[in-house]
Amino acid sequence: MAKLSFLFALFYSAAVVAAADDTVAPHGGAPEGRAVTRQYAPDRNAGFVHMSLDMTPDFQQRTIAGTVTFTLQPIAGPLAELELNAADMNIVSVESSEKIQAWQATTDRLILTFASAVPAGHETRVSIRYNAQPEKGLYFRTPEMGYKPGDEHLFTQGEALDNRFWYPCPDAPNEKFTTEITCHVPDGMTVLSNGRLVSQEKDSSGRTAFHWSQEKPHANYLVSLVAGYFKSVEDKHKDTPLALYVPPSDIQEAPNSFRETSDIMDFYEHEIGVPFPWAKYYQVIVQDFMEGGMENTSLTTLTESTLFTPATENLRNSQGLVAHEMAHQWFGDLVTCKDWSHIWLNEGFATFYASLYDGHKNGPDSMLYGFYGTARRLLNASNDEGTIVNRKFTHPDDIFGPLPYQKGSWVLRMLRAQLGEDLYRRCIKTYLERHQYGSVVTEDLSAVIEELSGRSYDQFFDQWVYHARFPELAASYSWDEKTKLAKISLQQKQTLGEDVLLFNFPWTVAFSGPSGRVEKTITVKDQSEDFYFSLPEAPASVRLDPRLEVLTKISFDVPAPMLEAQLADKNDLAGRLLAVAALKDKKDHASVAKLKTALNQDAFYGVRVDAAAALASVHSDESLEALLASMEQSDARVRNAVSSALSDFYNPGACQAEIKALSSEKNPGIKAQDIRGLGKYAKSEVRALLLPLLSSHSYRNSLADAAIAAMRVQDDISFLTPIRQTLEQHRDEFPTRGFINGLDTVAFLARDQEKKDEVRQFLSSYVNDKNSMIRVGAIKSLGTLEDPRAMPILETFTNAGKETPEQKAASTALEAIRAARHPGDNLQELRDMVLELQKQDRQLRKDFDTLQKKLEAKPAARSSKSAR
Repeated sequence: MAKLSFLFALFYSAAVVAAADDTVAPHGGAPEGRAVTRQYAPDRNAGFVHMSLDMTPDFQQRTIAGTVTFTLQPIAGPLAELELNAADMNIVSVESSEKIQAWQATTDRLILTFASAVPAGHETRVSIRYNAQPEKGLYFRTPEMGYKPGDEHLFTQGEALDNRFWYPCPDAPNEKFTTEITCHVPDGMTVLSNGRLVSQEKDSSGRTAFHWSQEKPHANYLVSLVAGYFKSVEDKHKDTPLALYVPPSDIQEAPNSFRETSDIMDFYEHEIGVPFPWAKYYQVIVQDFMEGGMENTSLTTLTESTLFTPATENLRNSQGLVAHEMAHQWFGDLVTCKDWSHIWLNEGFATFYASLYDGHKNGPDSMLYGFYGTARRLLNASNDEGTIVNRKFTHPDDIFGPLPYQKGSWVLRMLRAQLGEDLYRRCIKTYLERHQYGSVVTEDLSAVIEELSGRSYDQFFDQWVYHARFPELAASYSWDEKTKLAKISLQQKQTLGEDVLLFNFPWTVAFSGPSGRVEKTITVKDQSEDFYFSLPEAPASVRLDPRLEVLTKISFDVPAPMLEAQLADKNDLAGRLLAVAALKDKKDHASVAKLKTALNQDAFYGVRVDAAAALASVHSDESLEALLASMEQSDARVRNAVSSALSDFYNPGACQAEIKALSSEKNPGIKAQDIRGLGKYAKSEVRALLLPLLSSHSYRNSLADAAIAAMRVQDDISFLTPIRQTLEQHRDEFPTRGFINGLDTVAFLARDQEKKDEVRQFLSSYVNDKNSMIRVGAIKSLGTLEDPRAMPILETFTNAGKETPEQKAASTALEAIRAARHPGDNLQELRDMVLELQKQDRQLRKDFDTLQKKLEAKPAARSSKSAR
């Protein structure tokens, strides 16, 4: 038995180690060890002409019942079998204008076999009756799920492959067709969908039937349905109706987010040269949307977090989001990427045109500042070897990121710079008109540009779109007074390989001096090159790519006098920004003084914002004094930047300044920043400030949310009970994500407690919450708590037969708990187990001895019986 006890202990220890080594693949990614496949557009055996969907949602049961009818025509040859995407739904019946031999429904497909193959070009109708309780694609927001009564609604989200969860469909971007949707809802509700409203009337059941028709073809993932109680603000641009619909409780803030819609449409029509292509343009805000926005044809869905109050001044606006999603109505909706690998033709264009509108609305410096910011983020992603056009993915969601969005936008910026604005506009207008209501790949764009410009753009797209990275240039400058020649030496330092090329691109160099400004254009193409420029005198400043027209990482050590001239040049925003960035790496008095001057005197807010961040980066007593002396700023964005910079210091003076600012500041966004900045100060006066904020009233409870974030930083267990009480008593005042952050903070503060039973019970009371996001958040928070006693609760989710967000969250939480357990904890468990097994061993020996005695006595008894 001692041997058995030892083997059991070894097995248990090995099991703990093995369990700790289990890994869960990230959402959308391939599990470790499985090759990522190359993805292509699916075949089109049939061309879909029209879809008609008649459906009824049940808001109490959160189910739908519908009938979808497709009109289609086989393309190249007879069609014997039709396959549709249909995930996790109950197919009730299938009917067709052609005789059906059989149909079958799998977990993700509906396969229809015709009795005789349908001839090519023969119009066929297929009608499918079904019902479903969608886990994706269509989402309910009801009081039964913890949402406000009177705000209940549903919405859909199809991109990339989720519309298949609420109706059977051909779910690929290279299939386009016209659509119509009829939706039956309780009286008083509004239904929104693509296209124009055909009718709104009572049906035989007493519900109201809304009939919407999208009369021009669009991709399946852009089909949208929103239904519920909404209020709206409305406008018109020429003959195009405009509206923003919001849940009734948000109507007061709706005009703030809607105000620029008409102006954006007017700008795009002139800039793009193609009129708005759809019957209307509505936007609708829904609760707990999973994205920032979604550009469904003529009906964009927006996140509720875009709403803001005027009190935020210019710190918050919806301009960028509204401009991005509206640009998609041309780029993505009118012309659509043929397959997801070319998604940059949707997202890069939308990102770029939102920047163009920013330049139109707020001036060219504002647009340039935006490109400067995105370039910094892209250029600092040193480990990113991905390409814009990328076929190596498991799920389309894998490729939505900075490359198709920000780098795609930069590709268009470079194109526009090389072609010139007028020729660029002609190219884009032709590209849209030639491919309207169709599908496109990058070669379609390149072909139009080559046709209208007469130039080859093969190399351009090859190096920027089909290959990775960007030029990394090491630059140096020298001046020869005798020959009056300026010399610029360049080296391309990027690591070359199969995915990273030596770049070839035109580049501008500018020299400024007493005789004025001279610009020269060169072609960078070799790994190491020298360029000479004849100038009348030594330049006061040398600027490489002065208008930021090439996505390039430049290492250029600018001499101090030139840097000073650059910072003082009122006509060179990029130069001033680069000068600020260079000064932050210097710790001398002169650099801090220059940054302070820029923070308080530069004409453009972005330079002042960057100067504040640079002073924080210097992180000296002198730079702190400069920030403290610069807190009075009229522009809220700069004021917020100073507050953020001060939060990077741990200093009594900074603490007192933030406390003082908090009492006088009116802007709730900056107040929230000040509150978070105070989190690092474990002082009684800070505690006295934070506690009342838990019960404060602010839009979307932003101040209470900031106070909880500060309390988390303080890591003070005394905040645990007040936060718990706040969450219990004021749940409805928190947005879902804010409430989830609160749960996780409670777990974080209690993670080192010896007794965690009360907190574990509090958190576990939400693992079955009506709100699915809160369920997942509560499960994750049990991982943050690091309580082994929570493992049985989490295992009930991991043992579920079907993969769900709750299951994934539980697996991650279990890993967090196992990773946090100390070796001593496991050793103590093993010791306890050994002692228990030893105890069992002694009992077994005792029982064995008793049994043996009984067995020894039995033969004698049998012998006595035999004698009788």
